[in-house]
Amino acid sequence: MSAVTDNDPLWRKVHSSTGVLPRSRHGHRAVAIRELIIVFGGGNEGIAKDVHVYNTVSRQWFLPAVRGDIPPGCASHGFVCDGTRILVFGGMLEYGKYSNSLYELQASRWLWKKLKPRPPRNALPPCPRIGHSFTLVGNKCYLFGGLSNDSEDPNGNIPRYMDDFYELELQSMSGARGWTLPETRGSGPSARESHTSVAVAGPGSPKLYIFGGMQGHRLNDLWQLDLDSMVWSVPKMKGIPPQPRSIHSANVIGNKMYVFGGWIPAPRTHKPSSSEQWICTNSLWVLNLNTMTWQSLGPDEQSEEEVQSQLQLSQGPQGDGPYLGRPRARAGHCTAAVGSRLYVWSGRDGYRKSWNYQVCCRDIWYLETDRPTVPEAVLLVKSTDCMLHVAWRPLLAAERYLLQIQPVAPPPSPDPPVAAPDDAHDGSRSNAAGVQSSLPAGEDEKSSKRTALDVSSGTQGEAANERRARGGAQGEAANERRARGGTHGEATRAPLRTHWLPSFRAPGQQRNTSQTSAQEDGSKAQSKSEKEPTTTADAPMELDSGGNQVPGKPDDMAWFDCGMFKTLFSEVTCYYLPPENDQMIVSGRPSNAKEPSSVHKKLPGLVDYEGRGKQQLVPGQAYRFRVAGMNCFGQGDFSPTSEFKVCQPGFPGAPSAVKITKANDSVHIAWEPPPSPSGRIVEYSMYLAVRKSRSSSSDGQMAFIRIYRGTKTSCTVTNTHLDNAHVDYSAPNRPAVVFRIAAKNEQGYGPATQIRWIQDSKKLRSRADSHTEGDPDAADSSS
Repeated sequence: MSAVTDNDPLWRKVHSSTGVLPRSRHGHRAVAIRELIIVFGGGNEGIAKDVHVYNTVSRQWFLPAVRGDIPPGCASHGFVCDGTRILVFGGMLEYGKYSNSLYELQASRWLWKKLKPRPPRNALPPCPRIGHSFTLVGNKCYLFGGLSNDSEDPNGNIPRYMDDFYELELQSMSGARGWTLPETRGSGPSARESHTSVAVAGPGSPKLYIFGGMQGHRLNDLWQLDLDSMVWSVPKMKGIPPQPRSIHSANVIGNKMYVFGGWIPAPRTHKPSSSEQWICTNSLWVLNLNTMTWQSLGPDEQSEEEVQSQLQLSQGPQGDGPYLGRPRARAGHCTAAVGSRLYVWSGRDGYRKSWNYQVCCRDIWYLETDRPTVPEAVLLVKSTDCMLHVAWRPLLAAERYLLQIQPVAPPPSPDPPVAAPDDAHDGSRSNAAGVQSSLPAGEDEKSSKRTALDVSSGTQGEAANERRARGGAQGEAANERRARGGTHGEATRAPLRTHWLPSFRAPGQQRNTSQTSAQEDGSKAQSKSEKEPTTTADAPMELDSGGNQVPGKPDDMAWFDCGMFKTLFSEVTCYYLPPENDQMIVSGRPSNAKEPSSVHKKLPGLVDYEGRGKQQLVPGQAYRFRVAGMNCFGQGDFSPTSEFKVCQPGFPGAPSAVKITKANDSVHIAWEPPPSPSGRIVEYSMYLAVRKSRSSSSDGQMAFIRIYRGTKTSCTVTNTHLDNAHVDYSAPNRPAVVFRIAAKNEQGYGPATQIRWIQDSKKLRSRADSHTEGDPDAADSSS
C-alpha cells in the first residue's frame, strides 16, 4: 500500500454484514453506543418504525425486542444519545403530518418511554416539525429550526421555515425536566431545515456549529454559538468552503468536522430536466475546528464518465484488497462516528434524480481517519503446561492486531515439597494472584446477538491462582506449593474460563433476568505475603537469585512477535525469533539488539513469518504480553503489558461455564468441571469477597471467605452471605460481587475461576445505606 496522504479519503465498504438487514431508506437517523450503531426511522415506501442495531465489530445486524411506549415510525426527526439512553424528537409521521413528541429509549433494556417535559415559561413548547437539528451538550439538548406545516387542512402542506431555538434540560438518569427559550445575543442563523448541527467541547467553553440547510435554496454558511456566553457569531474561515447543500451529514471526530453527501446545485456541465436543478454528491469535506480551515477530500461535481466509473467502484474493495472507491452520491443517509471511523448507511441514491423514483442505497461504508488507539492490556483466557490462550478487546479502528511476547527471567530450581496443613478454616481470608481476562475465543464474529452495552461486551471470568495457605487461608497449602514447584515468592498466573451472557438480545433469544454476566475482575489483584511482593502489569517483576521477585527492567529486554491476527485471541504455544540482520524493538523503540521487524509505520499486509525460527513456551515460565492495532494509517501504540505464567503439569484447571441464577432469597451458582482435570476431581471450593472491617489493613486486596466445599458442581449462596459481600468498583460503571471457584484433584487445588456478578449501580447507590443487595444484572434490570 502506498503512503497515505492528507488528501486520500480512506473509504472501505463492508461486504460481509449478516443478520436482520434493514430495508433501504432515507431520512433515518443513527447514533453510536461504543461499537454499536442504533438506527431508527426513515422512509422508503412507508415510514419505518423498527429499531435496528449494527455491531461494527462482528458486522451483524439485529432487531432488539423493544417494549414500553413504542413511538410511531418517523423520518427527518431529532435523534441524540446520552450514555445508553437515546432521545427522539419530532419528525414526519406521514405526508404533511409532523410530530413534536419526545421519546426516550433506554438501550440497556430496550425500553421506550414517552416524556412530557414542562413547556417554557411564557411561551409555547416547540411546534411539530421535520428537518430540525437536535444536539446534545452535557445534560442539555438544543433544538434549532426545521420545517413546519401551517396548513389547517390535514391533507394540505404549507411549509414554513423556522429559526426558533430551544433548550431541553435532561434529568440525570432518565427523563427530561423542561423546555426553555434561552436568551442569545448576536444575529443568529436564518430560518432553515435539513441543516446539520454539531457540538464541540474543547478546552474553552463548549460550542455549537450549524452548517448549511435549505431555505428555498441551499445554504453553505457556518454559524457558531458559544454556549457559555450564548453569543452567535460567524467564524472567520480559511480555505474554499463546500458548495451549498442540504440533507447532508456532519460528524465530529477529534478536532475535525466531516461533512458528507447531500443535495447540491447541479453543475453547469450537467443538463438536468427543468425540474432537476439539484443533484446528490458523494463529496467529503473536512473542517479543522482548531484553525477553522476547510479542506476538500473529493470533488462535488462529476462527469458522466466519472459517474459510470463511480457506479462500478461503489462495489468497493473485494476481500482483503486495498481501499478502493467511495460511497455513491446520496442524500438523507445516516452517519455515526465509532471511534475514529465514520460509518455511512443507506440514503437516497444520488444517481436517480426523480423524486418519484424512490431508489435508496443499502450499503455500509466507513471512513478511516486515524491510526488505532491504545488497546487495553492483553487478557488471559486459559493457561496450560504448554500454552497461554490470550485475548484482547477490539479496537474500533483496527484491521488486525500485532501480538508480542517477552519472556520473564526463568524461575529458579524448585524447593523440595514442604508439609503443610491440609485444611483451612471457613471464613478465613484468601488472597489470589489475579490476572485479567478477555473475550471468548472465536466469539468476535458472533457477538452482535449478545453484545452488552458495557462494550467491553462479552467480558469473561478472571481466574486467579490459589496459593499456599497463609495464616489459615484456603486449604491445601502444601499441594499449592508443589503446584508451583515450592518456589518462594513466585507469583503465578493461572487459567481462566469465559462466561458471557447477553444484555443486548437478538431475535429468538430468551430473556432471563435471573441469569447474569459472569465477567472479569478488572482489578490487578495480586498475591501478597512477606515473601511474595505485589506485582502489576505496569511494573513487571523478575526473580532474584533467592527466588524473590524484584523489579525487572523490561526496557532492556527483547519483544518477540507471536503473529498478526484478525481475530481477538491467540493460543500461544511459541513465538517467532528474529531473522538475521534485523533490528529489535525494545518497548516500542528500536535498539541494536535483535527482534522481528514486523512493526511498520504503514501496514502493507500480513507479515510473512515463514522460515522464522520458533521458540516454544516453557512450563512454569512467566511471559509478558502486549498488543497493538493496525490499519491503513499504520500501527497504533502498544497496550500496557500483562504478565501470565504457563502452568505446571499435574494440577487441575479452573472450573468453567459458570451460571448464576437469582432467586428471591438466595443465589444459585453452577459450573462445569475443568476441561483439563489432570486426574479425578475430589472436591470444589467456592469463595466470596466480603467487606473488610475497619481494623483490617487497606492493602488493596479483597478479603475472601469460603462459603462452599464439596463434590457437587453447584451451590446456593444465601442472603446472609450476600449482605456482607464486598462490591468491587474496579471496572468503571460495572460494580460487581466477586466469587472464586477452584477444583482439587489428587495433587491439590488448581487455579480458581474468578467471576464478577454485575450489579445495578443506580440501585446500589440508592440502597447503600441499608446494605441491601444490588440488582443481578444492570443491563436487564427493570425500573
